[in-house]
Amino acid sequence: MIPFLDLKNINQQYRDELIEACTRVVDSGWYIGGHELETFEKSFAKYCGTQYAVGVANGLDALILTLRAWKELGRLHDGDEVIVPSNTYIASILAITENNLTPVLVEPDISTCNIDPSKITQAITEKTRVILAVHLYGQLADMPKIMQIAKQYNLLVLEDSAQSHGAQLQGKKAGNWGNASGFSFYPGKNLGALGDAGILTTNDETLAQTIRALGNYGSFHKYENHYKGLNSRLDEIQAAMLSVKLKYLNREIERRREIAQLYLEGIQNPLIELPVIQGNTNQYLSHVWHLFVIRTKHREALQKTLSEHDIQTLIHYPISPHKQQAYQEWNPLSYPISEAIHAEVLSLPIDPTLSIDQVNFIIQVLNQFN
Repeated sequence: MIPFLDLKNINQQYRDELIEACTRVVDSGWYIGGHELETFEKSFAKYCGTQYAVGVANGLDALILTLRAWKELGRLHDGDEVIVPSNTYIASILAITENNLTPVLVEPDISTCNIDPSKITQAITEKTRVILAVHLYGQLADMPKIMQIAKQYNLLVLEDSAQSHGAQLQGKKAGNWGNASGFSFYPGKNLGALGDAGILTTNDETLAQTIRALGNYGSFHKYENHYKGLNSRLDEIQAAMLSVKLKYLNREIERRREIAQLYLEGIQNPLIELPVIQGNTNQYLSHVWHLFVIRTKHREALQKTLSEHDIQTLIHYPISPHKQQAYQEWNPLSYPISEAIHAEVLSLPIDPTLSIDQVNFIIQVLNQFN
């Protein structure tokens, strides 16, 4: 069996260092808000090119707390509109509604599956306050255009960078384009913890301090609660694990790029549409390939064929957000580009521990499909 993602094999590469890091935390007697967290936050901020990073419990909380902080700081109010891609993972939208804000769904570019800037301007109203730009599959949304729109209309920009650790455009990395950015370290991410974890990055000191307080019961100082906060903290063990794995993130990204290049050059089946890298050839080097997502109108049959050859695939994502039970008020609406994407996408294995022989075998099976 060729697994979609072999986390055991990935983490086995760093087993000794991970155990050493875990032992260090256990022996320290300090498990929340200590040296390991401070070290990782500084390292990750430096990696992204930002001044601040604040560890939280998971990627969803990173988005929720950022929007909540803007409310506490008076930059957002109940009912304000947040523009968000219509084909994103549900977490992007949950963060908006959790804050009593109004999601405004905007269709993506069918070629890149990222939000279409030309459609953003059409969706802006007098209530629009934020653009939530999701970097899907490991490729940045068109941030130069999005930032230009945001400046023109005086909007905040929140990046959902859960799938794009290390991705960049014009030399600027994910997490350093907007006013703030949320990252997930779910185990399957390019930089994955050994449990749930998340972080947000920003160059706004006041925002960073407010978010840190909100995630600590609303407290800047122990037993003094400035906000009605919650408990969302990145613990010491996960921070220590992530510090180990951050050292090898670029190496793993390069391996993903090598596999992606083999797929792009080797898959020749006209029934399969390959992912598109926006911009010129140099942009290839900025895509971090969290997922390698093909599209086909014969998805069920292709997935079955791959399974019969012991190749595991996944679908990211089978149901559009506006068709989910959780947002049943949107169910009658139609977003045809998103619906086409959700009906046709199939994610191939792009595990950095895959062998060249395994990748070539996957390509062979794909090319023989008819």
